[in-house]
Amino acid sequence: MSGRTAVTLFSGGRGGAGIVRGLLGTPGIDLTILVNGYDNGHSTGALRRYLPGMLGPSDFRKNLLVHLDDGDPRQAALRAVLEHRLPAGTTRERLGELTDAIGSPDGGTGPFPSLPPSAGAAIARDLTAFLRRLDSRPGGLDLTDCALGNLVLAGAYLRLGEDFNAAVRACARTFESPIRLLNVTNGENAFLVALKQDGRLLADEADIVAPQDTAAITDLFLLNVPLTPTCRAELAGRPAEEVRRALTRRRAAVSLNPEARDAIRDADLIVYGPGTPHSSLLPSYLTPGIADAIAESRATAKVFVVNKRDDHDVQGLSAPELAGLTLAYLGDPGNARATVTHVLSHRAPEAPPVPSDVAVSGVWAGARWLTADLEDPARPGAHCGPCTVRALAGIAGEAALARAR
Repeated sequence: MSGRTAVTLFSGGRGGAGIVRGLLGTPGIDLTILVNGYDNGHSTGALRRYLPGMLGPSDFRKNLLVHLDDGDPRQAALRAVLEHRLPAGTTRERLGELTDAIGSPDGGTGPFPSLPPSAGAAIARDLTAFLRRLDSRPGGLDLTDCALGNLVLAGAYLRLGEDFNAAVRACARTFESPIRLLNVTNGENAFLVALKQDGRLLADEADIVAPQDTAAITDLFLLNVPLTPTCRAELAGRPAEEVRRALTRRRAAVSLNPEARDAIRDADLIVYGPGTPHSSLLPSYLTPGIADAIAESRATAKVFVVNKRDDHDVQGLSAPELAGLTLAYLGDPGNARATVTHVLSHRAPEAPPVPSDVAVSGVWAGARWLTADLEDPARPGAHCGPCTVRALAGIAGEAALARAR
């Protein structure tokens, strides 16, 4: 890649971390990562219930630490804050003591002695905002196993007038992120639900990522309120179409973040990154207006990177079927709008299979299909950042030349 190259990557939490590090290590890259906030795991779900209206912070937290180098003591301290889990029995008072230690003038004491003073002050400011909420609503949240970084994001959310996107921007500054990290929406609260082929519900994001049978997920919904146990019981056993209608009536109204729209339109390269499809990636594509922004983008290449291995939510799907899900959720099932110009898949027996006709022709649904060795030898199952970025650079360069002819 020559000159400055604007890359916009659709991502989840850790699935694209190797690729992100590879992009950050490439000179001339201006990287934007687009993430949704529908995560609802154990401690994250508890935090969202405690702060009604707030999206899930976990995937944003994971992207805030991807650039941090454990070999640099100050960066290692920033990472430690983001990943620190509060032990069982943590009280409001104990969290207050930890906050005081982080904000101490010498740049952090206790478990984070190398924390930069400016970052420590900003982190303590946001944790203090969260502590004030605990004081006003005591007993509503078990702090056990809460990620401290999630609480920093929650405190920034409260401090900034319950503006989730502003909280993400503020924390990106605090943790010195070189990435432009954006929520795909304007911050409207929504809850992710999936419907299986036989009408069974996966009632939240945590269910979607959990082990499950091989029955296909056919629909995703963003709801304005979480499904209650009573509602789940009422829908259990009903025909799929009846459940679909009931969930459609509960849809949340979400809107495209203008910054995300501009990052898509102004990208030179769009990457649909790897990750758990039905929790991390496909929900982002439900955002109204996002498909049009992709169609209007100046990007010469729009590359779908195939997962290296199966996830629970897409067991047994081939690589073309995975790419087809992205097209379907972006409203372009036949790829008539060139939503995907290239597909990049890993060459290995454990990777989602590529049909022989696709492998031989190198073409699928009007898109170029490329297969390469993309595995990180040090982390089996993960993408090798430099290898994948080299492949992406080759795709982008070839596409730019083709457009210039």
